[in-house]
Amino acid sequence: MPPPLVFEINTRCWIRALSDKLARPVTLATVPDQEFLSWRRSGFTHIWLMGVWTTGSKSRDIARAQPWLQTLCLEAFGTFQPDDLVSSPYAIADYVVSESLGGPAALQHFRSRLRRHGLGLILDFVPNHLGLDHPWVASRPRQFVHSFEPRPETFQVAAASRRSSSVNNCDPNPETSPADALWIAHGKDPYFPAWIDTAQLDFRIPGTRAAMVDVLQSIADQCDGVRCDMAMLLLNDVFQGTWRHFPSLTVPPHDEFWAGAISAVRQIHPGFLFIAEAYWNLEARLQALGFDYVYDKTLYDILTRRDDPGLQAHLQAVSGRFQPVRFLENHDEPRIASILPFDEQKAATIFLLRQPGMRLLHDGQLTGRRRRDPVQFARYWPEPPDPEITAFHDALLPFAG
Repeated sequence: MPPPLVFEINTRCWIRALSDKLARPVTLATVPDQEFLSWRRSGFTHIWLMGVWTTGSKSRDIARAQPWLQTLCLEAFGTFQPDDLVSSPYAIADYVVSESLGGPAALQHFRSRLRRHGLGLILDFVPNHLGLDHPWVASRPRQFVHSFEPRPETFQVAAASRRSSSVNNCDPNPETSPADALWIAHGKDPYFPAWIDTAQLDFRIPGTRAAMVDVLQSIADQCDGVRCDMAMLLLNDVFQGTWRHFPSLTVPPHDEFWAGAISAVRQIHPGFLFIAEAYWNLEARLQALGFDYVYDKTLYDILTRRDDPGLQAHLQAVSGRFQPVRFLENHDEPRIASILPFDEQKAATIFLLRQPGMRLLHDGQLTGRRRRDPVQFARYWPEPPDPEITAFHDALLPFAG
């Protein structure tokens, strides 16, 4: 069996483009047959629908208020229209398929059509944090990293909401807390500013872990695999280091979240696929906890900086340590067509497709887009296909498996 070949699609922009092209509303239930035939002809094994979950108005309003996003809208579309910006798909308000995409029934129909064409479905799991609009922020605030006084990169929740929290609290008697308010930390990568449209879950609390395993189980019922956002942030030592200035009132579990969560899902879905977004040389640790494939960002860096001497050394170092996900671009990285000239793109693509592990291609990569769409865009950055790059991929992909 050939290694997996995954196509990542920016779902909201893609559905918007199909609707504009066909001059009618399109949902996941009404995607034209040609899309499925094209994916099968190109040799893809899985479709990753990036950004299907429900988001909310609080996170959306934060996106629309960002000057840098307004500037990009002006550059891309010639005007700033608020409807062109939506919440980040990684500020999730509910793990239910957005009604704008057709809701859960539309996803179920889409998945059944994928199966008829021999394709699997991958969705997002964002374990580290939730969007500001998620109901747990009000109903279960103590399952988040929090403080009883204002601190940088936190936001206040209402005292009434804090008192109502009763599910798996770290404080067994929440009504008697001496604090009059609670400040929840925004989600964070320790090397960057916080994501101000999110709330940071506390994985030192057993109840938080149990609740997120339940969420993961619900996702697994709807697809064939998950791409786990920033998976290394949940490793015990990483989490403790990131949040050491926010002491927990509970004794953190000794076991790793991922080992238990992956095992729980596979008891019900034995063949379920787990993909870890991971950095910081922690790939092998995540693989050992049960992930099938782990990002190989180092290979991406080597290829894009043309580090030929480092290439062979890296391939030898990775071999046997973890099963890599290899890519030339994704929604977090610049477009490869903006970095490498066409001849080098061709060489890098052919090299990538011949490597073991999972191969990942990105929405727009096949037609040579040069502008990366921020994940808050509601539609693609207007850009015509590059005929030469499009023809290259059309000819290559049917034989890439």
